[in-house]
Amino acid sequence: MTLNHDHHNVDWEELKALLPDWGRELGFSGVGISDIDLEEHQNRLRDWLADDYHGEMEYMSRHGSMRWQPELLHPGTHSVITVRIDYLQKQPAPEDLLARSDKAYISRYALGRDYHKVIRNKLKQLVKRIKDHCESLGFHDFDSRVFTDSAPILEKALAEKSGLGWIGKHTLLINEKEGSWFFLGEILTNLPLTQSPTAQTNRCGSCTSCIDICPTKAIVAPYRLDARRCISYLTIEHRGEIPVELRKPMGNRIFGCDDCQLTCPWNRYAKQTTEPDFEPRHGLGTADLLDLFNWNEEAFLKNTEGSAIRRTGYEGWLRNIAIGLGNIKFNENVVRKSVSKESVAGEAPSSDDVIAALEKRKGYSSLVDHHIEWAISQHQPAINSS
Repeated sequence: MTLNHDHHNVDWEELKALLPDWGRELGFSGVGISDIDLEEHQNRLRDWLADDYHGEMEYMSRHGSMRWQPELLHPGTHSVITVRIDYLQKQPAPEDLLARSDKAYISRYALGRDYHKVIRNKLKQLVKRIKDHCESLGFHDFDSRVFTDSAPILEKALAEKSGLGWIGKHTLLINEKEGSWFFLGEILTNLPLTQSPTAQTNRCGSCTSCIDICPTKAIVAPYRLDARRCISYLTIEHRGEIPVELRKPMGNRIFGCDDCQLTCPWNRYAKQTTEPDFEPRHGLGTADLLDLFNWNEEAFLKNTEGSAIRRTGYEGWLRNIAIGLGNIKFNENVVRKSVSKESVAGEAPSSDDVIAALEKRKGYSSLVDHHIEWAISQHQPAINSS
């Protein structure tokens, strides 16, 4: 939409100054403005795709230049309002769950309601606030479109340009005052808003904590992620067999992985989320692998309604948990002494319990059966030929 600047009294800088407070009222921890020049990031994306680091995520190579040209995604776009919202649940402590191999580790972002719905709703409320403000001053040509991880757009690049943080060596956005445990969202708009003046300096320095900690060595170089090795990709996006050499490193991570964030020094500043919708549902914050493996498809669909976990599908869910069950260690007494009993309670199952559950679940699909056989072999060394 072409702007009509006649017959209105909007002070665009004043509007820009109002946005952070409006955002905070809706639960956003940060609001910034970016222009739409993403040429520098266009080259990085092309190089990443050329190396086939996107694996089966064909959608990353679709849509031509739309990803780095927001005006093609929404014609008339002049600027992008970017937002940040915290999602971290500090309890139970992620480290405690990872130390208990019989517990299911689910990435912190997926424990509550699907963030897409939560953020889109808040973005629409922010859009209404902007629209009402503009119209009260005689400007009726406001046009916009909201997104959150739901369109071919370089979200982290826009957020970085708008001053919400910098893209770290693990390829996630880091904020110097709030770490990296947050979601991003965007409003593409025709308003002539100028870019936020202060971008954050990249302060990763010589730190390589995220590269060193990655269980599957998916961060192949600073700022370079091979998704085909990333546990988040393997447990969510990947539909087939998980490579045998990556199964042991997955441990009990059945949906996503947070290790690179858990080790990042900047996350000592991370805030606990204040958004009720992000609180864990159905006991997923401390669930046992065996309990989740016993869900039938109906229970899976019911308990993941309105959840990001739906993305993996029931078959992927069973495949992932089978690997987790294969990785259970039965001599963790020493480890458990360091784990908070209040945080992660419950007795570990026996080897017989695990094998019985795996045997019982056979027959859902050949893919699941393949991973069940592998898991059983991990507890029966005599037949371990995988």
